[in-house]
Amino acid sequence: MTKAIGLFMLLVMVVQIIRPLGLPGLKRRSDFWKLAVATFAIWAATIVLRDLI
Repeated sequence: MTKAIGLFMLLVMVVQIIRPLGLPGLKRRSDFWKLAVATFAIWAATIVLRDLI
């Protein structure tokens, strides 16, 4: 699951650099770092939840 999330978010970051998504907070190409932070948070939460369960 963590690999799938990582690959999907990597694809979204590449798309954001090529052509901005236009979502609130993601209007410029340089906003891809926000996606990287969100990806790290989701990935970390997935690992923590997997270890707790």
